[in-house]
Amino acid sequence: MTPERAPIYLHQAARVAIRRITDQDKAEFTRLAEASSELFRPWIIAPTTADEFDAYLGRFDQRTAEGLMVCIRETGAIAGFININEIIRGPYLRGTLGYGAFAPTVRQGCMYEGMGLVLRFAFDDLGLHRLEADIQPDNTASLKLVDKLRFTNEGYSRGFVRINGMWRDHQRWAITSDMIRN
Repeated sequence: MTPERAPIYLHQAARVAIRRITDQDKAEFTRLAEASSELFRPWIIAPTTADEFDAYLGRFDQRTAEGLMVCIRETGAIAGFININEIIRGPYLRGTLGYGAFAPTVRQGCMYEGMGLVLRFAFDDLGLHRLEADIQPDNTASLKLVDKLRFTNEGYSRGFVRINGMWRDHQRWAITSDMIRN
């Protein structure tokens, strides 16, 4: 990595760092999403083409949504992504998380470390009070992640989100800024 191309990390931990998604991520992101499509199925659909990536990138206005990359610090390679969607200000100060680990780095702890950085970014930098994660009941890896990060299971919603043309049940998990500071 040359200094003029060095990424601007928002927060860093021992092995990973987070930064905002950019147009320069298109080739690497779509390649990794394609290679990870079986891993993601049926939980999420990540952009695998340039047009899908452009539409995805267009969602992140840094006001109502943030798109973040979890990167390996040593190489800058993308390990996964974490989005803070549906950001609401005013009395709510909340957002909803969406995330995925790419196949080459799955089960290596990168998302755990990266999500910890995203919590810090959301609560300290963005001033949010609450983050929510809606997870399909069979997605054990995601459930383990939020449980390990001390999210609270707040309930079960039938037919909550439409994915791949099907309404899917979800568990609703949440964490507040107070929970991680205590």
